Amino acid sequence: MQLQPTRESGFSLLELILVIVTIGILFTVAVDKLLVLKVEAERTAMNQVLASLRSAMNIQVASHISKNTINQLPKRIHTNPMDWLSEKPSSYIGVLDEPDPADITPGKWYFDSYNKYLVYRISHSKYFKSALKGVKRARFQIKLDYTDVDANGEFNPNIDLIHGLILKSIDKYQWLTEPINPKVFNKLADTNTTN
Repeated sequence: MQLQPTRESGFSLLELILVIVTIGILFTVAVDKLLVLKVEAERTAMNQVLASLRSAMNIQVASHISKNTINQLPKRIHTNPMDWLSEKPSSYIGVLDEPDPADITPGKWYFDSYNKYLVYRISHSKYFKSALKGVKRARFQIKLDYTDVDANGEFNPNIDLIHGLILKSIDKYQWLTEPINPKVFNKLADTNTTN
């Protein structure tokens, strides 16, 4: 009678290494997907604040129209649109006088009272593209929406027709689905500013 060699149960070293590598790959993919979801959540939250501000601004314009005081709207340009919200977002830190954007916590809104900008400091800066120098941020300002009847490029009371107010982005920006390579982006930004 011949004895068969028995195989011990358990993992061989090769099987253990393969399991660890597979778990590492799955973990990396999961972390990347989670980061993309966090970026999308930040983009959505920023857009929701902007939508609330635009709605509040439209209510202000409608109020001026109903009171026949639309000629008062030019006084509203360059003001803080957050003042029109009955409840400010928890990410709004208030009015600051020409702060250094690098000192602002990412994910926060503030109104720069010197430049008259409403600013949002981006948290996930690798997923945000803008030619604006320094830390990633989006800047907005209230502008007058009017027809330039005399075509001189500026608003003239009693001549130009006022339509309302708009909350306008000062700088072009874009949210990305993939992180940006800073070296490539800096070359693109330098090319765009020289053209």
